[in-house]
Amino acid sequence: MSNELIISAAQDGCRIALLKDKQLVEFHEDMGGGKFVVGDIYLGTVKKVVQGLNAAFIDIGYEKDAFLHYLDLGPQFGSLQKFTKLIRTKKVTGGRLDKFQIEKDIDKHGKIGQQLSRNQLIMVQVVKEPISTKGPRLSCELSLAGRYLVLVPFGSGVNVSKRISSSDERKRLQRLIQSIKPENFGVIIRTVAEGKEVAELDKDLRSLVKMWEDGIERMVEGNPRDKIIGELSKTSSVLRDVLNESFDNVHIDDKKIFEEVKTYIRNIAPDKEKITKLYSGKAKIFEHYGIEKQIKSAFGQTISLRGGGYLIIEHTEALHVIDVNSGNKSNREENQETTAMSVNIEAAREVARQLRLRDMGGIIVVDFIDMRSADNKKVIYNTMKEEMELDRAKHTVLPLSKFGLMQITRERVRPQMNIITKELCPTCNGTGKITASILITDQIEQHIEHLFVKQNERDMVLALHPFLFAYYTKGIISKRVKFFFKYKKWITMVRDSSLAITEFKFLNKDGEEIETAQQSTSALAGD
Repeated sequence: MSNELIISAAQDGCRIALLKDKQLVEFHEDMGGGKFVVGDIYLGTVKKVVQGLNAAFIDIGYEKDAFLHYLDLGPQFGSLQKFTKLIRTKKVTGGRLDKFQIEKDIDKHGKIGQQLSRNQLIMVQVVKEPISTKGPRLSCELSLAGRYLVLVPFGSGVNVSKRISSSDERKRLQRLIQSIKPENFGVIIRTVAEGKEVAELDKDLRSLVKMWEDGIERMVEGNPRDKIIGELSKTSSVLRDVLNESFDNVHIDDKKIFEEVKTYIRNIAPDKEKITKLYSGKAKIFEHYGIEKQIKSAFGQTISLRGGGYLIIEHTEALHVIDVNSGNKSNREENQETTAMSVNIEAAREVARQLRLRDMGGIIVVDFIDMRSADNKKVIYNTMKEEMELDRAKHTVLPLSKFGLMQITRERVRPQMNIITKELCPTCNGTGKITASILITDQIEQHIEHLFVKQNERDMVLALHPFLFAYYTKGIISKRVKFFFKYKKWITMVRDSSLAITEFKFLNKDGEEIETAQQSTSALAGD
């Protein structure tokens, strides 16, 4: 199985696609800003204490106050508040905790008013990003995630990921970390730490301790709402979580991002530095690897299955509903049970991929095709569990009910990825009235003549929908060749699946869009 990460630079960030065997399984957009990301630690101010909810609302700079429940204060909240006060009054300097006196745990059945009061300063960590009308959700149980370890200030224990099944390996890792961890810090050992030597673990631990100490230095003079410790960029956090021995390539189309990623990989996995490659092809990187087309086909309401069935995905405020349909598959099998079984297995695999791809969270209900056999129902349940093991988000999968419904809960920590795949007509802008589409070639040729003759452009690139690209480039003497004979200038044409069929763009040699005398969206159009 091949794993590839494709990173495409955008004007205000980048787009990240994770491919497994050339199939898109994760898609992220890192569009600058990076505020209120899961893992960020802020210096917040208590704005309101609500006894009825046993919770408080904290101002961390978002338009809506963030939510902090009493149970998310954590048992060591007393130690955190004591340390915060000592740092702010400069009675303690630096982030070391070896000489700090840990306070006793707070009462887990206590009331929020016993711990917090209005205008109190408090260190908080984002555990759920703003979603819909809700502000961020916060916790005071701070943790810093690294490649192999998670550092927990004011803790003491060493815990090992449950996915490391070998008891000998669990004991080895616990002994190693117990011997090198600083005092008054707890550590969680991640799954990828299995089999790693003490030098690699120690390096990761030191970098996390430094991150904590640097954050504490910022807190000394920091103002309320300031970000004290920031999570990695989306690109780096994806690399940190998914980079492993089976990773083959990281392709990037921007030199600056390429250097940043290469440096990051050199730090966390020096043996993997060579997999980072700078893409320099003429076509867009997402176009070259077929990602643009996969995005268009994977984010619609209806998802086709290779075997002939299809899924219908509906979203509501409370939950997501996925309906499995047999489509034309029913014409090719011996009986109904066989048809249902084959479609349901394929659907289970696609549902697991869709959950990761769209980052769907909360409650998901899957309506599989009815099956009578209990054994077949068990196979579908096991298939779904196996496919979901690749998912990094916390989740629970329940067996099929007697109505053929499967319930899945998946951790929702950020807004769902939603891409509009239905294209707004570029000529009518949604009014429903368009100029005859056959005139699009006339528009393009008018622009070419204007740019070559009037503006004397050279080294011009024309980005087109694949259908138009084929129209201009196919044939013994293609239309593009005829343009060359006519204007004595060559025009480079590239496919761009992100464009609608009646859209096009002229670019100069630096990749900047050329302004035309007539815009394609209004040329030749009538009211």
